[in-house]
Amino acid sequence: MKTGIHPETYRLVAFKDMSNDVVFVTRSCAKTKETIEVDGVEYPLVKLEISNTSHPFYTGKMKIVDTAGRVDQFYQRYKSRKK
Repeated sequence: MKTGIHPETYRLVAFKDMSNDVVFVTRSCAKTKETIEVDGVEYPLVKLEISNTSHPFYTGKMKIVDTAGRVDQFYQRYKSRKK
């Protein structure tokens, strides 16, 4: 590997899946402004809209995650094109 191109700021970070509130801790250099307490330890928090615990490929369940009305906007835009 090349030297000097990898970040030096790796630390433990908590990632929270906002669709099902699952939290997992791993090493990352992602910058965060929020923190969360997990098992009595405070970690920087990164919020995710979808992770392996809620993604249909990993869970086998089809679920539409509509975070900003995007699905409704899509249906409104293309409702006249139904065949």
